[in-house]
Amino acid sequence: MRMRAACFAATCLVVFGTGCATSRHLTTGVGGVRLHAVAAENFWGSIAAQLGGTKVEVDSIITNPGTDPHDYDPSAADARSITDAEVVIANGIGYDPWMSKLLAVEHSASRHVVTVGNVVGAADGANPHRWYNPADVQTVVVAIVAAYQAADPADAAYFTSLQRVFETTDLAHYDSVISQIKATYAGTPVGASESIFAMMAPSLGLDLVTPPSFLRAISEGTDPTAADKQTIDSQIKTHAIKVYVYNSQNATPDVQAQINQARAADIPITTITETLSPASSTFQEWQVAELTALQTALAQAAKGSNS
Repeated sequence: MRMRAACFAATCLVVFGTGCATSRHLTTGVGGVRLHAVAAENFWGSIAAQLGGTKVEVDSIITNPGTDPHDYDPSAADARSITDAEVVIANGIGYDPWMSKLLAVEHSASRHVVTVGNVVGAADGANPHRWYNPADVQTVVVAIVAAYQAADPADAAYFTSLQRVFETTDLAHYDSVISQIKATYAGTPVGASESIFAMMAPSLGLDLVTPPSFLRAISEGTDPTAADKQTIDSQIKTHAIKVYVYNSQNATPDVQAQINQARAADIPITTITETLSPASSTFQEWQVAELTALQTALAQAAKGSNS
């Protein structure tokens, strides 16, 4: 992934060597907060906060839409936060390797770690963008609730009730838009800038025709092949794709060239992001906004094809 070496070993030694007074414990605070949970990224953090309600205080490490999680260098404050957490949520699958390093500095058998890659059965090298796979989101929801219940058995029923609300009410619009797109536009050929959309496209019934090797290259920060670029150029020029989807947080020169070509060819363009945008959004608000924009682009493309 787009990673540089995270040089924080010395920082961690200082944090864990001098911060022993900050031990993990259940605390009762304002609003009845009892557990401290830390999520590596705010999309998982948003879900974790909604599933925890007043019984869990959730901190997310990656919160700035301009921050690339692949390249993040954790701070001493991040390390201290993880030290004090009963529940930690990491994406894994090579997306946030700095998390496993932080967790390894001070291992605790009492800390409950939810690693998304492990939960969904995705090994390193697989597509890490599991929050764009609705089925995987559901699996992670179950795992987070199980971690809360293991850390705080007395409130197990409370966490179960919040899970039910989240699944049936909070995600209702998200599920509805996904179903609408699939029912109306299944089979529509689309193009994308990177593998982040490869997780969502099948759930929407869309035919993502961009070469997988190109999607992976852009996601990992490597140079795509000339053959792949030529294939995409041809797809755009011949309108073999009806909509182009790109990650606005990673618009490389190759991607920008494709955006310009798609605009010139009057192919509707829509964007997605890796992290919550705006950062104040909930997971479902963010996803619904992106899905609705995609739905509009698909409708525009269908109208153009019929005119």
